[in-house]
Amino acid sequence: MKKKISIIVSCYNEAKALPLFYKEIDKVTTKMSEVEFEFMFVDDGSSDNTLSLLKEYASKDKRVRFLSFSRNFGKEAAMYAGLCNVTGDYITLMDADLQDPPALLPKMYKLIKEGYDSVGTRRVTRKGEPPIRSFFARCFYKLINKMSKTEMVDGARDYRLMTRQVVDSIISLKEYNRYSKGLFSFVGYKTYWLEYENVKRVAGETKWSFWKLFIYAIDGIVAFTTTPLIISAIIGLLMCLVAFFAILFIILKTIIYGDPTSGWPSLVCIILLISGIQMLSLGVIGEYIAKLYLEVKNRPIYIIKETEKDL
Repeated sequence: MKKKISIIVSCYNEAKALPLFYKEIDKVTTKMSEVEFEFMFVDDGSSDNTLSLLKEYASKDKRVRFLSFSRNFGKEAAMYAGLCNVTGDYITLMDADLQDPPALLPKMYKLIKEGYDSVGTRRVTRKGEPPIRSFFARCFYKLINKMSKTEMVDGARDYRLMTRQVVDSIISLKEYNRYSKGLFSFVGYKTYWLEYENVKRVAGETKWSFWKLFIYAIDGIVAFTTTPLIISAIIGLLMCLVAFFAILFIILKTIIYGDPTSGWPSLVCIILLISGIQMLSLGVIGEYIAKLYLEVKNRPIYIIKETEKDL
């Protein structure tokens, strides 16, 4: 009996890229005759005609399935929904913009058959990205790897081929605030990293602005380390010591030399410094509390509006 590979494709306003992706993935999978395929497209509340295209593909190709969300829940929710609903023995995640080259799939499958539990992909270059974005991306990976016990691979993509056992382990992690790159590393298993040159988007526009990536990075840090809380506590302790010795110095100086205390400019600077540190620490604590608040509400990670079964 043939093994089945399920390909999960998250789509948000990808009407321009989908025809190109479908053509490419069909060409690659047709050559892999030794396995069956299932294409699971997840429409993440698109406002263009992405869903119409998916319905068209599903009506013509029995390999095609789709899930359409009631609204935009985000890529993390789309990937999780796909993982929960596919039926393959091996599962892979791809983007519809062809930045995850389907041509790598045969090699990934070969490596899986050699005994690896997961074959991940990572970009060895960031050609085509703005330099400032690449710089902060590298800084993020260095920072989070120093703070977290879960290793994050620089340049790692969500594009990876996994066994059913790995996917079941990921699905068992039902947290609301999901950071998949960290979850993939957290579950462990024997992983092979396949390197490739960065590929530009074939059509459409990226949905990841610098601000969205910044927020996503904060989510990753909060999800996999409590080090920022420890740093805040250490800074608070140091500032208390500085304030104590500063007060002691002023008192002794006044008693010994009879000098008056400094004027208001220095006092204002000290107040602003202390207030800024307090606000920073409260912000860090607040971020953790906010994530906890979202978790305890136990809201669904996604809501499905329709599938290919409704056609």
